[in-house]
Amino acid sequence: MLQYKTHSQKLNLIKNGKLSLTENVEYFRDSINKNADLNAFNFVFEEVVEESRKIEEKIHDGKYGKLAGMVIAVKDVLALKDKPLTCSSNILKKFKSIYTATAVQKLLDEDALIIGKTNCDEFAMGSSNENSARGVVKNPVNTEFVPGGSSGGSAAAVAAGLCDASLGTDTGGSIRQPASFCGIYGFKPTYGRVSRFGLTAFASSFDTIGPFARSVDDISLLLQVISGKDKYDSTSSDKEVPDFLSEYQNATKLKIGLPQEFFSDGLDPEIRDILYDYISKLKTDGFEIIDIHLPHHEYSIAAYYILTTAEASTNLARYDGVRYTTRSGKKDDLINMYTNTRSEGFGDEVKRRIMLGTYVLSAGYYDAYYAKAQKVRRLIQKDFFDAFEKVDVIITPTSPFTAFKLGEKTSDPLQMYLSDIYTTSANLAGIPGINVPVGSAGNGLPIGMQILANQFEELKLLRLSSYIESNYLKNEVV
Repeated sequence: MLQYKTHSQKLNLIKNGKLSLTENVEYFRDSINKNADLNAFNFVFEEVVEESRKIEEKIHDGKYGKLAGMVIAVKDVLALKDKPLTCSSNILKKFKSIYTATAVQKLLDEDALIIGKTNCDEFAMGSSNENSARGVVKNPVNTEFVPGGSSGGSAAAVAAGLCDASLGTDTGGSIRQPASFCGIYGFKPTYGRVSRFGLTAFASSFDTIGPFARSVDDISLLLQVISGKDKYDSTSSDKEVPDFLSEYQNATKLKIGLPQEFFSDGLDPEIRDILYDYISKLKTDGFEIIDIHLPHHEYSIAAYYILTTAEASTNLARYDGVRYTTRSGKKDDLINMYTNTRSEGFGDEVKRRIMLGTYVLSAGYYDAYYAKAQKVRRLIQKDFFDAFEKVDVIITPTSPFTAFKLGEKTSDPLQMYLSDIYTTSANLAGIPGINVPVGSAGNGLPIGMQILANQFEELKLLRLSSYIESNYLKNEVV
């Protein structure tokens, strides 16, 4: 059992000699071993114990970074120099990175401790973390159920208390949905707020990096650290980064929009009732609740899977066995070497998306699918921009249902894709979103609330999330 809930509490315990950072790290390592059945980690780093001694000395000397002693796991699609970068794929099973991702380097610069790399759906393609070459990840709340995907390992590691926080990636809900399934906070920043340098690309115009944690305080701190312009990523924004940590508790009475399309058929009635209960509480406390419409929402899944698979087919063309990937052992000519390498190295879901993407980009189909989906993406984005002229934030369910059983949807890709029906639109529009854990269903599985804001208005999300956390949720040490 941890003695703290937030990093600031942990830091004070270390400063006052009430907590040994080295023992804390060893506790996490022991917990990872004891919970090996969860399969949350691909790699655990031995040197983290020795690093913890150095950081603890810095803390006692009063010369330490903002994240000093925070034990963080990072999704195995983010580069860390001289460490494996497998993307949970056989095609990269022997690959080690030659540089460190900017977001990860920013954690290290502030004295965080990277304890390991977490399991995920292969190349971040999946909604359940059942598509990993390193095996499925299990939900720590109930191991018969999925943790969500694709950042399932990062979510499970935090929910199970195997680290203080983690980094994941979100292309269509891959932070928010597993955070909902595992009962923790998960934050997707605005596209461009956090540098993508060192992130293995799935869909370059959708991918974002964000944190998982057990409190809004830690989410704010991590977002503060990893945000900002990066010369190595031309798509990163030079917009000023607010002081998230000092400003997120300044709760103003926001105007909250409820998109009727997100509360219609297909939503589990139990989730709907719990969310409406919270919305009623917010209304009683002086928040203005406004019904809104996002008329093109029904096209979000179709547009998302056309566009992301198209980008994936291009991004994954580099994995051909010639340069840095595992090459097929079959002796053959060049073309067959490509074919055999990719056939053996990629899993079924990755192959499915490459084929879909290649199809929609092919001659004769480009205008009918890809070009049309780009137009729909712009309409979905405009829906949000129009809505944010009337409201400050939008509340929706994060998922239409709680976590489903392992193997339940693997034979029906379409049903699996519908897991992301409430999350993909934020990536299409490039806006930020957060999952707030707001309770449990009758089956004991967590329920999440999604809050969305306009581009670069992450502070509004943090403020409303903090208000909900402080006023309606139990502030227990987990």
